Amino acid sequence: MNLAAVPGTGPATSPLPVIRPSKVKKFEDLPTGRTVIMGVLNVTEDSFSDGGRFLDTDDAIKQGLRLLYSGADIIDVGGESTRPGATPVDPGLEAKRVLPVVEALTKAGAIVSVDTMHVSTARAAVKAGAHIINDVSGLTHEAGMPELVAELGVPYVLMHRRGEAENMHDFAHYDDVVGEVLAELGDLRQRFLDAGVKPEQLIIDPGLGFAKEAPHNWALLHRLGEFEAFGHRVLIGTSRKRFLGSLLSNGGVPAAAEARDAATAATSALAAAAGVWGVRVHDVEASYDAVKVATAWVHGGSGEPAQDA
Repeated sequence: MNLAAVPGTGPATSPLPVIRPSKVKKFEDLPTGRTVIMGVLNVTEDSFSDGGRFLDTDDAIKQGLRLLYSGADIIDVGGESTRPGATPVDPGLEAKRVLPVVEALTKAGAIVSVDTMHVSTARAAVKAGAHIINDVSGLTHEAGMPELVAELGVPYVLMHRRGEAENMHDFAHYDDVVGEVLAELGDLRQRFLDAGVKPEQLIIDPGLGFAKEAPHNWALLHRLGEFEAFGHRVLIGTSRKRFLGSLLSNGGVPAAAEARDAATAATSALAAAAGVWGVRVHDVEASYDAVKVATAWVHGGSGEPAQDA
C-alpha cells in the first residue's frame, strides 16, 4: 500500500485538517460472510505492544488510516492502557486523547469502536461518531454503563474480567475456567438486559489474558463454541498477548510483542474457523489473510467472503 495516496498521510502533512469526508458507514455495513477484523489503535503512553508510538493525535490518525487501508473492518481506539498493572487514566484525559481520533477516522469512512471503561468517555465518543463501545472492565463495570448502552442503542462488547488492571492476576484462579467464565458472563449479560439493552447489541468477549493465565486462555480458545451458544456475536482478542510470547519463548525468554504476530494470525484463523464474529489484532494484514484462509477452509474453498472489504 502506498500511503502517499491515502488522505492525510503524505509527507509533512497533518491528517486532521485534510481528511476528506467519505461515505458515512454504519455497523450494519460490516462484512457478514467472514470474521471481521478489528484493528487496535492505542492512543496511550504505556501500551505493552507499541509503547506510546501513537500518543500524538496526528500520529494516531495516520496509524488508524493505515489500519483502515490495510483491511481493518473496525478501528478500536483506546486512550487508557488495559495491560496488567497499568495506571488508571483520568476520563477527561482519556477523552482528550480519543475524541479527535474517533471524529477524524469516522469522517474518513471507518467504522470505529471506542475502547473505554468510562461512561463519560463512551458517551462522548459515540457523539463524536463511534459505532461500538468496547468495555474491558468486566465484572467491575462503571455504574451507569448498562443504562448508557440501552439509551444509545449501540453495539457493546461485554468482556469477562475479574478485578482491576492493577490486580486482575490475583483473581486468575479457577476450578473450571470455561464454566466459571460462562457463568460470570451470563450474570453480567443479564444485568445489561435488565437495564434495557437489546440482545442484538451485545458482543461477547471471553477476555483472554484478563485475570487468566496461559492454560486458561488455551482452554477458552478450545471451547469457543460454548460462547457462541449465548446467541450473541463473539469477539476474540489474542493479539501479541503474553501467553503467545510464552509459547514462543527461546531459552526461557518470551518472544517480544511484535514477534507474536504470526502466532496471532494462527489463532485468528482458528477462531474464524470456529465461527467467531470478530478478532481484535494489531497486525491487520496478517490476520486479514488468515481469516480469508479460514473462510475458504470452512467452505471447502468454494466461496469468496461476502461483502469483502
